Formats: sequence, C-alpha cells, structure tokens
Amino acid sequence: MVKPSLNALHNIHHAAYRCRDAEQTRWFYEDILGLKLAAAFEEDIDFGEGLGRNRNFLHIFFEMGDGNYLAFFDEPGISKAEDFKRKDSFDMHIALETDTMEDLLAWHKHINDAGKTCLGPIDHGFVHSMYMYDPNGIQVEITCRASDQKLMKHQNDTARSSLATWTKKTREIKEKTFGAATLDKRAR
Repeated sequence: MVKPSLNALHNIHHAAYRCRDAEQTRWFYEDILGLKLAAAFEEDIDFGEGLGRNRNFLHIFFEMGDGNYLAFFDEPGISKAEDFKRKDSFDMHIALETDTMEDLLAWHKHINDAGKTCLGPIDHGFVHSMYMYDPNGIQVEITCRASDQKLMKHQNDTARSSLATWTKKTREIKEKTFGAATLDKRAR
C-alpha cells in the first residue's frame, strides 16, 4: 500500500442527505435527537448550458457534540416521493455515539417517550446499538462502545486476511452480477 505524504484525513466535516421537508427534518434532529440547528441557507445554482437544470434548495446543518455536522438538502423541485422510502440499513444509515450504556438507555427512553419508535439496545460485541428511522427513510443508530474492545482489536489484526478471504469467496457471484471489469476498475 502506497502512503502519500499528505496530512491524514481526521474527521467528517459533514455527511449530507436529501430530505423531504426541512422543518420535519429539523423537528427530528433538533427536538428529538438534540442536535443544534447550526445553519440554513438557500442556494440557487445554475450549472450552466447543456447540463439541463437550475437547482434551488435549502441546505440545513445540524451540529453534533464534536463540532461536525449532519446536513440535508430540501429540494422540492427535484425530489420524488420514492426518494424517501425506507432505506435498507446496509445501504445507508447514520450511527451516532453516546458515552455510556446509561446514556444509551436514557436516549432510548427519551425517544420512545417522544412518540418515536426506537428499538434496542442490541449487543453487537463491540457496540450496543438502538435503531429508529428519521422522517426521510434513513435509519439512525445510536451506539455506545462496549467496555471490552477485544473484538475490534482482533478484527483490526485480521482485517486484511478477512478481506482477502471474503473477496475470494464472493468473486464469482459478483462477476456474474456486476462483471469483472466493474470490480477491477480503480480509476476513470
């Protein structure tokens, strides 16, 4: 593996998603999850000739405890109802972290008491997690790290060999589904 002489990437400034309605999304992330609405600004971007559309949207940001953000685009001129069907959690989910199991259980009670269904907690061995969906069909997970991190340490030590074994095991079915050229593509 080639390591460039660049400063390491160190955090997610923001992760951004489409939302059905900015106010409905604000209610969930601010009133239910307690994230501060940090910014809301309208943009009207003209992508120029030949690209076929002008985009007008409200971009909203919610600040998390570490200073990073979750962001959403409210773009009613482009959005379709099917954009907001529940996503499979393996396709998309947001995992937010709290410090302790006591905090996790307090969040669980708070969210359910607010009338929002929140399931769990589930012990995954390295985290305890609970789950709900936001108004946009995105699964939101709240976790706390397990006190014993041996599982993650072991997985760290064996990650490359596990990946190689998985790749060998699944390559044939993936080639049938996606094609070898697609799997082997590493650049433009």
